[in-house]
Amino acid sequence: MEVSILNLLPIKQGGDAKAAIDAAVRLAIFAEDIGMKRYWVAEHHNMRNLASSATQLIIAHILEHTKSLRVGSGGVMLPNHSPCSIAEQYATLETIFPNRVDLGLGRAPGTDQETAAVLRRGAREIEFDLQINELMDYFNAKRAVKAYPKIEKFPPIYILGSSIYSAYVAAEFGLPYAFASHFAPRALEKAVEIYRQSFKPSQFLAAPYVIAGANVIIAQGDELAKSLATTQTRFFLNVVTGEKEYLQPPKKDNDEVFAASYKTGAKAPHFGPIDFRQIELKNRERIVTEEMMACSFIGSKQSVKEQILEFQNRLEVDEIMAQSFIFDEEAQLDSFRALKEIADEI
Repeated sequence: MEVSILNLLPIKQGGDAKAAIDAAVRLAIFAEDIGMKRYWVAEHHNMRNLASSATQLIIAHILEHTKSLRVGSGGVMLPNHSPCSIAEQYATLETIFPNRVDLGLGRAPGTDQETAAVLRRGAREIEFDLQINELMDYFNAKRAVKAYPKIEKFPPIYILGSSIYSAYVAAEFGLPYAFASHFAPRALEKAVEIYRQSFKPSQFLAAPYVIAGANVIIAQGDELAKSLATTQTRFFLNVVTGEKEYLQPPKKDNDEVFAASYKTGAKAPHFGPIDFRQIELKNRERIVTEEMMACSFIGSKQSVKEQILEFQNRLEVDEIMAQSFIFDEEAQLDSFRALKEIADEI
């Protein structure tokens, strides 16, 4: 089984965007050294706590600091961009760093609707599959307008998604399929089933290829891993509540994370102490947060190995794309090293 890394470039409490970018480069060099399959950067906008808005620039920067690692987008949110511009940018990357660039494509905005409207100003709503066709036409020089530099072989394209719709698109084009189960796991099994059943062999791919996103946190023991994972819980809780705080140091456990949220919530009543756990909204936030994190492998190396084996018995994915919100950098590197060792053993 192959394993890779997905990085949103989170900005840590007490740090800044430059520190997040520097850490992303160090992680990429580490990933190359231990033999990870690939390293993807995700596109997000209007997020003060993430440094990945100019995704192509980050990818170029990481490629410049590595030698053989495949680096790419996880992904380019195609409706935010002109397909011609994406063709030009990735043809340029492929020209500078041949056979090292991946182009993952998604249709989500990667932001809120107001920001999406700014990014897409004046753009007509076009179906995702038509945008993919247009992008491929530019790579293949099939349109009156050409995308330069011209390249003999364009970067491999991956279809990203978090719903069943994307499974049909990936299958129809005969492209590899990366499912965002690291934050939207509910439709994973159905989407993979549809993709495999509907897959049409193409010039790009003879058989289905499935990448599953997962949150992975491995430590010396289960309890330590669960504590480290509270940083991840806090991150996803912020996604649910719409807050954009910087990546936080770990707490003892998730109960402490949610208890802190209850105590400091803006909706706290002024008339005296109550048990915030009884507030329906707060319960809903915890339920939704935990549902988003359902595809997580957390624990000691042995525990995570058992979790991954059970996952593979159900889905038999070709690759796991691991995301790891761990506050301490050395602990994060240790976690990825352990994941690679597990993958080599399976």
